Amino acid sequence: MNPSFHFKAGSVPLLISMPHVGTTIAPEVAAQMLPISELKADTDWHLPLLYNMADELGASTIAAEYSRYVIDLNRAPDNANLYPGQDTTGLCPIDTFDKHPLYASENLPGQTEIERRITTYWRPYHQQLNAELERLLRIHGHVVLWDAHSIASVVPRFFEGKLPDLNFGTADQNSCASGLQEALQQTLAQSVESQAYTHIFNGRFKGGYITRHYGQPQRNIHAVQLEMSQCVYMNEAAPFAYRPDLAQQVQPVLKQALQTCLNWVRQGVFK
Repeated sequence: MNPSFHFKAGSVPLLISMPHVGTTIAPEVAAQMLPISELKADTDWHLPLLYNMADELGASTIAAEYSRYVIDLNRAPDNANLYPGQDTTGLCPIDTFDKHPLYASENLPGQTEIERRITTYWRPYHQQLNAELERLLRIHGHVVLWDAHSIASVVPRFFEGKLPDLNFGTADQNSCASGLQEALQQTLAQSVESQAYTHIFNGRFKGGYITRHYGQPQRNIHAVQLEMSQCVYMNEAAPFAYRPDLAQQVQPVLKQALQTCLNWVRQGVFK
């Protein structure tokens, strides 16, 4: 079996997590699913390529191997709804963002199968993520977790109209010190490159399980989620091609934001 994640340890107090980039569906899972699952339309496409500045910055990275259709690494293991009262997909999704069923009714994953997927795919990713945060915390005293995501800019199931280009989530400023969010906001306001993109903090996306669970500013672990509209760096229609001409315009903004996180940590002012 392929490893459930790809990990690279860095040297600075920054970990970039990419829980929805995986595209593999194990044969035993694929056999249960309908053909539409093969399109994997709801993948956070191409993020390892988009975040190619991670090595230059010295950041640690962890990226999923398996599709979110197998199990969603950004959901709680008890499948608690991240946005009570709103429509969301679950720990083991049974439909796509467009509400196309992923399984015939007789093949829906039961509790035994869900527990198997937690053990096989979910737990190893989170064990490594947690271990790396703790390692960086021991070395540096503070660490920033950057949870990287992307989504189609128009998904009527989850939000009206078109999503802003850059959607930052800090769990309403509970997952990081307020000073980090303020530093990011200042960078976006002052950066010439960022003026080409719309952005919002704690709008439709406030941060998923990873941001909310691991973001513990009282322990000096500061988590930020960025949900990017895919139109800023790729074609949103199948086959979901990467657009280097677009990506190279937004990559400086990403690098500035990540560098802001590092600068903030190194300044040692953790309000």
